[in-house]
Amino acid sequence: MPALRQLFDLSGKTALITGGSRGLGLQIAEALGEYGARIAISARKTEELEEAVKHLAGLGIAAKAYPADMGKADGPKTLADAVLADGAVDILVNNAGATWGAKATETTPEAWARVMNVNINHLFFLTQEIGRRAMIPAGGGKILNIASVAGLQGHHHSLQGTIAYNTSKGAVVNFTRALAAEWGQHRITVNALAPGFFPSKMTAGTLEKYGDQITARSPLMKIGGADDLKGAALLFCSAASGHITGQILAVDGGSTII
Repeated sequence: MPALRQLFDLSGKTALITGGSRGLGLQIAEALGEYGARIAISARKTEELEEAVKHLAGLGIAAKAYPADMGKADGPKTLADAVLADGAVDILVNNAGATWGAKATETTPEAWARVMNVNINHLFFLTQEIGRRAMIPAGGGKILNIASVAGLQGHHHSLQGTIAYNTSKGAVVNFTRALAAEWGQHRITVNALAPGFFPSKMTAGTLEKYGDQITARSPLMKIGGADDLKGAALLFCSAASGHITGQILAVDGGSTII
């Protein structure tokens, strides 16, 4: 029987994290890297990726940047080609995301398509590439999708409308369950985290306007912090979750229970 700490050890594993240059993606990179994984991070902006690699190196974490635009049609395959040319991918964290603030009556076709392309369409195509080219041939792997509490519920009419974002994250939730059922035979686990509000570039405007209201509605009376996603991400990306698949864990300070 392995020691408990060995169940969380990621030494010798490679983790690809999309949207890994900042925010939740970088937080997850720190967690997986601290436990031994070699980190591959992707994002659109090369300069932000380079800064993230330097930051991780300062923590003693081996990381490499892979610039990629998950909003473009060829983004998923281009990224998969580049990363797999350097070796296997044992862990895939689908974190890249986009949002659009507008009420349902005001959401344009272009805005809807942009959010869906990044948050679910190209998430699927990257997962498909990594799954069939790396994880299935290797006989196993870990996939962690970053959904959102927005995919588990609606939003009050007094708040900024995010109908496209909510819908796309709801799709990520059921994509996680469906793929887990299909790929379990290959010893691939597929799970998702559903974060509540964390400080990020994406949430900055909402938190500035509604931060006090959001905090007041949380049972823990706070928004997410710099370490609050790390433990859950490590669990789902390590052998410790060997008998957990198709599950969605809300990391939200309890906001979805009231």
